[in-house]
Parts: sequence; structure tokens; C-alpha cells
Amino acid sequence: MKIALLGYGKMGKTIEKLALEKGHSIVFKSTLESSEGNFEAAEVAIEFSSPEAAVENISKALQAGIPIVSGTTGWLDKYSEMVNLCEKRNGSFIYASNFSVGVNLFFSINEYAAKLMAPWKEYDVSVEEIHHLEKKDAPSGTAITIAEGILKHSDKKDWKLNTSEENTLNITAKREEDIKGTHIVSYNSEVDTISFTHQAYSREGFAKGAILAAEWLKDKKGIFTMKDVLSI
Repeated sequence: MKIALLGYGKMGKTIEKLALEKGHSIVFKSTLESSEGNFEAAEVAIEFSSPEAAVENISKALQAGIPIVSGTTGWLDKYSEMVNLCEKRNGSFIYASNFSVGVNLFFSINEYAAKLMAPWKEYDVSVEEIHHLEKKDAPSGTAITIAEGILKHSDKKDWKLNTSEENTLNITAKREEDIKGTHIVSYNSEVDTISFTHQAYSREGFAKGAILAAEWLKDKKGIFTMKDVLSI
């Protein structure tokens, strides 16, 4: 599979390493400052850049008819525009706040737990995320996806960052040295706490999931999620 890497930071380099090990080739890679290779030769594009560059990168791939997998967070106010462009161009697009297989299983566990806990009003639910110091957006896209899964089965109206409002789901975001990504969901009552955690040890889980999604998407048309890729 011939891959274009739109964004060649730490994630892009990890994806390159693992893709080459799987026998794929990298025909194009770009950063904000430079690019090299032949973009039009790509069979699929994988996009991990920055919130400022994501929309342009995704648009570029869709306009060129190249299926694109995007894992950049912090730009979702433009998501509907990219969906409309994909439909207009009869393109192929997967966005995920997190491509890790483990995290996507965690999303499903989270929704099941939220449904199970919904009748038990004595428990107050909250979400905590911890990431490395270089992460620009807060809360993380993964934490927002977790919160949205909880809200489907909750009386709470919305989520907010660092809030104590009664009918609002609180997300706490922390930035610490060399943390790849930790997400904790907690249900707290006066007598006990129920919590579950996903902790990433390296970027490889995210990279492997992105490559898996690209392999799955290559010959398809439409707008998909990791639930489609993993059949969950």
C-alpha cells in the first residue's frame, strides 16, 4: 500500500516505521514547512498534523480522490464541512479522536458502563485525562469522545472542562512530562468509587490502529469510524 503522511512529527515517524515493517511504502510526507515525494501516487493518506493544518490536509486528499485517515484533534468545528466535501467528491474518510484498538474497545466499555450506571443516581461520573506537555488541545479528543458516550445515557446536559456545575459532566485535563495518554472514568458515591482506566505506554498503539484503518479504507467509499473498522 502506498501511503502519504500528512504531518511528519512523532506520530508520523512512528507510523512510517511500522508501515515499512509491514511492507507498505511511504510515497509522500509533509510538514508545515516542507514536503517530499509524489502525493498523487498515494493510495491512502494518513493525517496527524495540527489543528491549524488538519482541514487543509483533509481537503487536499479528498480533492485528489485519495482516501484519508485523520487522527488530528482540535479542529472538529469544521468536521461537517469535511463530511460534505467527502460526499461531494464521492471520497473516503475516517476521523477518529484515537485510533488505538484498546481505546476504541474502551469507548464501547464506557458506553456500556454508562448505560448500566444510569439508574443509580447516587453516583456522580467524571472524566480525567493526562497527556504530555506538548499536547496543544484540552480536553483531549479522546476524553471528549468518552464524555459523549456517557452523556448518551446520563441526565447531565453537557460536558465542561474543570467544572463543578451540578448537571454538567466534569472533565479534568492534566499535562505532565512524557505521558503518552491516560484516561480515567470514575463513578463516585458517598460509600465507594467505581473507576476504569486506559493507559497508553507508547505511540505504537495509535500508529498501528491508524495503519489498520488505512488498510481497511483503501478500496472503500464513504465516511466511516473505527467502529466500522473493528466491527464493534
